Amino acid sequence: MMAGKAMFSVGFRLGYLGAGLVFTMFDSSLYTVEGGNRAVIFDRYHGVINETVGEGSHFVIPWLQWPNFFNIRSNPYTSTTIAHSKDLQEVRVIIRVLSHPDVTQLPRIYKMLGPMYEQKVLPSIGNEALKAAVDEFTADELYFPRVTSLIREKLIPRAKNFDIIIDDVAIIHLSYGSELSDAVERTQVAKQEVERSKLLIDKAEQEARATIAWAEGESQCSKLISDATLASVMAWIELKRIEALKEISVILSKNPNIIYIPKKSSVSLEVKVDE
Repeated sequence: MMAGKAMFSVGFRLGYLGAGLVFTMFDSSLYTVEGGNRAVIFDRYHGVINETVGEGSHFVIPWLQWPNFFNIRSNPYTSTTIAHSKDLQEVRVIIRVLSHPDVTQLPRIYKMLGPMYEQKVLPSIGNEALKAAVDEFTADELYFPRVTSLIREKLIPRAKNFDIIIDDVAIIHLSYGSELSDAVERTQVAKQEVERSKLLIDKAEQEARATIAWAEGESQCSKLISDATLASVMAWIELKRIEALKEISVILSKNPNIIYIPKKSSVSLEVKVDE
């Protein structure tokens, strides 16, 4: 009876061990591809299997096969490059590239470049396309839409050779070298000085026009005052003459020797003189 119990205990342990081993094998053979990802299977005997595994749960042979995961979403990559324009001016440009791998070519990407393909490819082709684009323009012709469009045209076919699809290219910063920046600053200062001189000249012209207008006004005012004064003097003289004539008339009218005073004459008088 004791022997039976021992055999039962050993069998139970072996069964438990076998169940654990089966569960471990099952768990290690099952893997899940998350959303926005794909998997490439590596086989110890056949190498990389030329098939891309989609999202969901899948099986592999434990120890013999294992999955390698790739993110197929658009991933940003930022690159800083110092290039030279057509007129040999130093330009510092920072670009942002959105890209994702060609899903159908993931096995080839894994064989040729490995899972870190972006860090191996994008820095070199990004700098190459950026320098080639900047080299076609002078410093004053560099503006974001034109340069970005040319970078995109040069970068897309280069990335396609490595099975990378470019979704978007954008320049997020562009600055010039110290010499050009100083020259631009001096130019801006000179322009501001010119504008300031123009304003001072305009101000002086306005003040001159105001002075001329004031002088003309003073002259006109003086003329009006002079004319008014002259007219009032003449009127005053005429008034005094009339008053003098009235006094003379009164005096002459009392003189018995006067026989006639002409109506329209203040000088011709006929006087009766005793003989």
